[in-house]
Amino acid sequence: MIKEKAEVVIVGGGIVGCSIAYNLAIRGVDVVLFERSYLASGATGRCGGGIRQQWSTEENIRLAMESVKIFEGLEEELDYHIEYYQGGYLVLAHTEDEVKQFKKNVSLQRKLGLNVRFLEADEINDIVPHLDVEAIGAIGATWCPTDGHANPFKTTIAYARAAEKHGAHIYKFTEVKGIKVEKGEIKEVITDKGKTKTKIVVNAAGAYSREIAKMVGVELPNKPYRHEILATEPLKHVLDPMVISFHDNVYFRQTEHGEVVGGWGDPNEPSSYNIESSFHFIVQMSRLLSRYVPKFRHVNIVRQWAGLYDVTPDARPILGPVEEVEGFIQANGFSGHGFMVAPMVAKLIAELIVEGKTSLPIESLNLKRFREGRVIKEASVVG
Repeated sequence: MIKEKAEVVIVGGGIVGCSIAYNLAIRGVDVVLFERSYLASGATGRCGGGIRQQWSTEENIRLAMESVKIFEGLEEELDYHIEYYQGGYLVLAHTEDEVKQFKKNVSLQRKLGLNVRFLEADEINDIVPHLDVEAIGAIGATWCPTDGHANPFKTTIAYARAAEKHGAHIYKFTEVKGIKVEKGEIKEVITDKGKTKTKIVVNAAGAYSREIAKMVGVELPNKPYRHEILATEPLKHVLDPMVISFHDNVYFRQTEHGEVVGGWGDPNEPSSYNIESSFHFIVQMSRLLSRYVPKFRHVNIVRQWAGLYDVTPDARPILGPVEEVEGFIQANGFSGHGFMVAPMVAKLIAELIVEGKTSLPIESLNLKRFREGRVIKEASVVG
């Protein structure tokens, strides 16, 4: 049987949902989390695990920078090894327009206190010696040494275990079927295992957040897009940073265990809930990896998979309450980057629920920005 009553119900057992559960639980809130499958079964467990602070919009930069501060002490805080490693991020520029945008980004990032710099083409191999700069047509890059990566599964499990230790109730394989609303107020959450009375629901359902919102008559602009990813056999360590190119829609890094993990997004693929792997991806990704790092040309690929980006029109998250339903809090629309900003997002959502205010302004990320025309497009994304 599930708990019959809770102060807060969270829908979604990925990194965002579990970290919010933890942040609420340590503040003494009676919280329940529902996940229709296993924890991190959605986008979290299918992502590349990257953590970067190099963005083009102030909100994303601040969320990421504050999240990195949390990540740096998270293993000790949660008492769990999450494979966190600050190997940096090398973001490649291939066109003069990208160089112009990147220099603009760096100016804003440095103004906000980020340790980042622009690299000329002849400086790139100082960071990644095995990268074939000429073959990939890179004419510059940005470099931030405090960016990095972690294990998405281990981080989610760490948050979930700590949340339960502090009194949270997490129900796996429990699907939310409906949310009862009366006179604009939430009354209860209906699942396939029973009902839980509550006045507050946090919608952290990732690519399915739009479906959860429809249960209470709220329309989100989020759309799901498939992105594919692969892992190679373990190799001797040759790569510290995450390497990323918006021009080629590609990213890759090397894990603690030696595997190269990398992804590519087809810019021509329409929105869908398709998470099947494709032969088209494996061909394209193999060619890209071989061109970027010739040393990888004869490496064996051991597995491939796909996941969903929960994409908003401006590639920035939707955070906070909605006008239509009291107590319906959004924490979605991360557009493929929820893992890296989850620690700070979780803290802010918990502050909002418990204190009614946040230590970092998030009003500009509210759903109503789309109706009011306050949309600022995030430029630094893999499309």
